[in-house]
Amino acid sequence: MAFENFPEFEAPKEAIAAESSQRSNVRGILTGALVVALLGTWGYIIWDKNNTKETIQQKETVIASTTSQRDELQKDLEDATMRYDMLKTSNSKKDSAISAKDREIGEKKQRIQALLSKSNATAAELKEARGLIASLNGDIEGYKTQIEILQGQKIQLAQEKTVVTQQRDKVQKDFDSSLVVIKDKENLIDIGSTLHASNFNIIGVNEKSNGKEKVTSTAKRVDKLRISFDLDENMITQSGTKELYVVITGPDGKPFSVQELGSGTFNTREGEQKIFTQKLEINYIQNKRQTISFDWKQNANFSTGDYKIEVYNNGFKVGEAYRPLKKGGLFG
Repeated sequence: MAFENFPEFEAPKEAIAAESSQRSNVRGILTGALVVALLGTWGYIIWDKNNTKETIQQKETVIASTTSQRDELQKDLEDATMRYDMLKTSNSKKDSAISAKDREIGEKKQRIQALLSKSNATAAELKEARGLIASLNGDIEGYKTQIEILQGQKIQLAQEKTVVTQQRDKVQKDFDSSLVVIKDKENLIDIGSTLHASNFNIIGVNEKSNGKEKVTSTAKRVDKLRISFDLDENMITQSGTKELYVVITGPDGKPFSVQELGSGTFNTREGEQKIFTQKLEINYIQNKRQTISFDWKQNANFSTGDYKIEVYNNGFKVGEAYRPLKKGGLFG
């Protein structure tokens, strides 16, 4: 094949310049677009970063505020609890109303503490806690008022008790004084009502086989002693049965005492226990003289010597007399 040589085509210089200029413009536009896009991206990044930072700051501010509020509320709760504990300590004795208030306050404290213990407590929960603390403080003030009322009543009762105690002591003192006076008067009346024996008459009696009696002073002939005396008038002694104790003492200084015949013992006003020979119960008539008579007969013979007869009433010896029995003579 033969090759032909054709002359080379050469573009016009204007066309080449125009194409070069066009390419330069496109490059500039692309570069500008890239710059704008880059600037926009950086701008967005900066804006987003600033916005995120602001959001974080806002959240930190909210968290800080929430923490501060929670700490403040926690302190308020602790202060309220301390006041409440002090009130309870000062008031160990409580009535049913205060005991019921104790339970209510305890439940309220538990709810407040539960709200404040939350690390992510909401504003609504903090608001609830704040309201409950305010209510708790009101309850504590009411509790304090009730305690003050009770303490006031306690003081009043103590004062009234003091007055009543003083009045009781005065009444008791007056009563005791009255008892002393009454007892003294009763003792005087008791002593004054003691009977008095007088006009003693003591004779030895010899009993004959035919039943007749003969007065004798010879000891060996005496079968019994007939003793009589008068009870004097007494306006104080009330009418009724009275007891008389008669003590017959032989020449040997020993009182006659035969249990089978009614002998025994009694106590004198001095506290002495004394043997009596015969106990007499008489029906006394107030303010009237009465003669009392009785016989004392014993199985043993009467000895020579003086016989003493004593009469006791109301623990006092109210009369006494002596009767000698002599030794019999040749015709005695």
